[in-house]
Amino acid sequence: MKILAVDTATRSCSVALIDGDRLATEMTTTRKETHSRHLMGMIDTVFQTAGLTAADVDGFAVTRGPGSFTGLRIGISTVKGLALASVKPLVGISGLEALARQLPFSTHLICPILDARKGEVYAARYQGTGDEIHEVMTERAVSPIEAVSGIDRPCIFLGDGALLYRDLISEKTEVPAFFAPPGFHTLRASIVAFAAQPILERGDADSPTALTPRYLRKSDAELHLGRKPPIS
Repeated sequence: MKILAVDTATRSCSVALIDGDRLATEMTTTRKETHSRHLMGMIDTVFQTAGLTAADVDGFAVTRGPGSFTGLRIGISTVKGLALASVKPLVGISGLEALARQLPFSTHLICPILDARKGEVYAARYQGTGDEIHEVMTERAVSPIEAVSGIDRPCIFLGDGALLYRDLISEKTEVPAFFAPPGFHTLRASIVAFAAQPILERGDADSPTALTPRYLRKSDAELHLGRKPPIS
């Protein structure tokens, strides 16, 4: 099964194409510009490198969140457009799950953490089973201290939030805290594609028109709308 996957949940932007259990091509970059400036160019490059077009793939995958509000909208809207235009199925995958799937062989608890800005992080916890992972704490937006609260066994941390708050995590975690090596803290579209593969093979794709970002918290605009005007 050929799957094109896209990740735009964080500052990095990643596009990958897999063919069965083989990674055909992958491109990941971290830039200051908005992802809309380079995402389509990256998709075109990945297709050209693989010698394929959108009509050749069997399905699409995209990170559905949590992550950057703008980034998620760009990635999801782009992939939805490709899926609708080519009449191919689409699957949304958690970015936290995609990070954790890099370490299914870990005997330690796996704790992916993404920077949510404003002193918060997006966090979840998973346990590896050798070739798979299962969730042991659901995704949530919390303070860095809350993200590590209650951890009672050795844990490996990864993600840009884990790097940002590394010192705090090491200080507040009462059990051995390990950090993934360089290269494991960036979301990779290939992992998103492989995570989506069994879902697409089962025919459990998301509706392209119904798939929406998973933010976990309200945007600044929503918070602003919810504020009561000051009494004059």
